[in-house]
Amino acid sequence: MRGLARAARTTGASSRGVGDGRERCDLCAEPLAPEHRHLLDVPADAINCACRACALLFDRQSAGGRHYRLIPTGARRLDDCGIDDLLWVSLGVPVDLAFFVRHADGPVTAGYPSPLGALRSTVDPQAWQEMTRTAPAIAELEEDVQALLVNRSRGAQEHWLVPLDDCYRLVALVRTHWKGLGGGSEVWDQVERFFAELSARD
Repeated sequence: MRGLARAARTTGASSRGVGDGRERCDLCAEPLAPEHRHLLDVPADAINCACRACALLFDRQSAGGRHYRLIPTGARRLDDCGIDDLLWVSLGVPVDLAFFVRHADGPVTAGYPSPLGALRSTVDPQAWQEMTRTAPAIAELEEDVQALLVNRSRGAQEHWLVPLDDCYRLVALVRTHWKGLGGGSEVWDQVERFFAELSARD
């Protein structure tokens, strides 16, 4: 996750300058367990690694105010989502792989994994309302820290509610493995493996 965080975020970490090579919490610089939680730095739009103590500190939504939000765990597949081609076009999404985030202080945004990182656009409010009417579970999205992840690549029709750090992990995966104009077979094999891992967690 350290490599992902550095690839996705725009700010540095409090662990810079620690010379023993161990992964450390981005808030307090304590050593991290291999499996650890993540915080969203809302103003910086950056993912931070958190030790157990810092994760517990921000476990309540009000604890971090509008600065830090603890990213949830778990992924849930939405079966029979009902997002057809016409509704997809109305969202203005030019690709077949995207994630959508509801922001507490702004509109819904769509993110597209690309060889340059995550490209973003604002979703039309009426189109999003139609999305939530078609798939009511989408209204359960936690603001800022959870996303609707849609995979329509290679004929897939997958819709997931996932933690935001999973989306950043997918962005880093695409950026790392993309080759040429169309991405190449390797990147799409990696994307399929990513969604297979999501299915194993569901």
